[in-house]
Amino acid sequence: MSAFATFPRISPFLWFDSNAEEAVEFYCSIFKNSRRLDELRNPTGEHGPKGGVLTIAFELDGCKLTALNGGPEFKFTEAISLVVRCDSQQEVDYYWEKLSAGGSEIQCGWLKDKFGLSWQVTPAHLPELVKHPKAMQAMLKMKKIDIAELERAAQP
Repeated sequence: MSAFATFPRISPFLWFDSNAEEAVEFYCSIFKNSRRLDELRNPTGEHGPKGGVLTIAFELDGCKLTALNGGPEFKFTEAISLVVRCDSQQEVDYYWEKLSAGGSEIQCGWLKDKFGLSWQVTPAHLPELVKHPKAMQAMLKMKKIDIAELERAAQP
């Protein structure tokens, strides 16, 4: 039985040009408790070399995903992102540094990784903090989230 049969009913499916294996290795190196689960080799050679990896099922810290070597037709946009919930500034700093390496920092905790996939590196209590107008204004000026600064801004 394929690993896909054990996936949740809904899970992310990510379209890469021809570097899905590189992306999966990159992501698995960042997130603890991550691994490749299964792969499907290309039987026809229509999307990449015959016998090359077509799809890779993988898990990032409990989230099951699939990566596809689908060719250059489609690119990632900010219209969809993966959110990393962080419990401390240390976690924010770690994931921000790793995921933004070779990519670009955006704003409000958003970044694009070196494959063009958008991520939000977000403190767990961000929704509570930004209920305060001054904290929301502070966040809008940030790229990487600074929890202490948001907490100061949220004080009455």
